[in-house]
Amino acid sequence: MEFLPTRLPDVIVIRSEVFEDLRGFFMETWNRKDFEHAGIDADFVQDNYSRSVAGTVRGLHYQIKQAQGKLVRVVKGEVFDVAVDLRKSSPDFGQWASEILSAENRKQIWIPPGFAHGFLVLSETAEFEYKCTDYYAPEHERTICWDDPDIGVDWPLADGEPPTLSQKDQAGLPLKEAQVYD
Repeated sequence: MEFLPTRLPDVIVIRSEVFEDLRGFFMETWNRKDFEHAGIDADFVQDNYSRSVAGTVRGLHYQIKQAQGKLVRVVKGEVFDVAVDLRKSSPDFGQWASEILSAENRKQIWIPPGFAHGFLVLSETAEFEYKCTDYYAPEHERTICWDDPDIGVDWPLADGEPPTLSQKDQAGLPLKEAQVYD
């Protein structure tokens, strides 16, 4: 496995070695020893799977308590994946990093606890899997506005069209009003 930095030092892109032949391919997506060697000591407790249509933005989500680290990947389609540092004590507070994740490039991204996460579906549909380091706790879930100008994510929206959003995502708060981590 190859562990590649992003513009936020704690957010890491992972490229697995892929073995392909006429039958298809095989790749290892998680290996505790390799991840620990790269400085990622994660104990995953929950796996999630979602399917979304083109133009959908999911996020920017986080849990203020029971903060979740996430190892995310796309198994069908393509997304623009985003992590935002919400740790007030971090020199990167309010900054974001992104990566294109697709079934074709087979990249994964590690988003540690203390970050908001979201993605925009670039393909007709996308199927998204992620491992979490803590359980989903709806009472602690928070949402930051996907288009908060203070964060300034450069979402690659098709022809400037507005994204499809859930009610929860439409009600997201700006960063300056949101609960964040110390």
